[in-house]
Amino acid sequence: MNDLLAAPTKIWTPARVLITRSASELPHTAEIVRRCEAAGVSEIDVMPGDRLTGLRGESERQTYARAKTTLAVVVAPASVLKPQPIPPSADWRIDLAKGCPAHCQYCYLAGSLSGPPITRVFANIDDVLAGIGTHAGRGNITSGTAERGHEGTTFELSCYTDPLGIEHVTGSLAEAIARVGAGTYGDDVSLRFTTKFDDVTELLTLDHGRRTRVRLSVNADDIAQRFEGGTARMPARIEALRRLALAGYRVGLTIAPIMPIPQWRDQYGRLLANVAAALRDVPDLDLTTEIITHRFTPSSKDVLLSWYPGTKLEMDEDARTAKRNKFGGVKYVYPKDTMSEMRTWFVNELESVLPESQLLYWT
Repeated sequence: MNDLLAAPTKIWTPARVLITRSASELPHTAEIVRRCEAAGVSEIDVMPGDRLTGLRGESERQTYARAKTTLAVVVAPASVLKPQPIPPSADWRIDLAKGCPAHCQYCYLAGSLSGPPITRVFANIDDVLAGIGTHAGRGNITSGTAERGHEGTTFELSCYTDPLGIEHVTGSLAEAIARVGAGTYGDDVSLRFTTKFDDVTELLTLDHGRRTRVRLSVNADDIAQRFEGGTARMPARIEALRRLALAGYRVGLTIAPIMPIPQWRDQYGRLLANVAAALRDVPDLDLTTEIITHRFTPSSKDVLLSWYPGTKLEMDEDARTAKRNKFGGVKYVYPKDTMSEMRTWFVNELESVLPESQLLYWT
């Protein structure tokens, strides 16, 4: 194992924390401040109002760098509090935060979040989590299906953030898991989130009631090393998956974004073999797999190139197939033959190497 893969994960700690006036009055903010101070953050400022200022630098690169080292504590507006359907992942989306401290050069958030890529955590956590109670029993994406009906009404926590990547300075994820595990919002609901981080120690002590599925985002080594800056290396993620499974969590793999890089079969084959070896002796294993191929939009490409002007990420429209939605938007995906070849290989390899895993979807 080379030094890069063996290196311990550096936990992200913001250089500064900005707290809006309204957020400063909420009890969860006190917990966030406590955690930030314990992590060594010295610059914690309460804003005079609810507008965040001073986020931009003199250039796009400086703005990006400043945003990626800043945590903002804000109040989630009414538009965020209403759960939204999130197919094919879950019945509903619940947002603990928006923004992510990682530096993934294919970032899915590029083009979907406005302004500098600051991480905003929501202080009104009671309001945020209340949507679980109001929407329990109302799902139609996973609820009622033969494949996933046993999960109850499902709530996705990682659409606009990596909640584990900021957990040591927010505590929001542990609060959500503990409440759902205790049945606060009913017995027939479950949480799910994806992460590229490995600091799961606090989660292992929670009474999760087996009502949370933690999926580790995994990929071929070449992709993770080149394009996923600031995240845990692959062996650390796989070890975190094992620790969570041994602690009774339902677990999963989010293999994303799949790319047909040179020797992709060999690299993804090693990945699946390593996961199988890590989970081989886990009792009562409940494992799922979700597979997402790489895609981009014109707007996300522009944003990513401004963030990572030297990226080697392939975003060539001429080598892709344009896929349009009903609103006229376009995204660029791999050609049909490439998609079919990769899908056939992954389905066969999963059945051979990880037969206990349930493939939820390919997209």
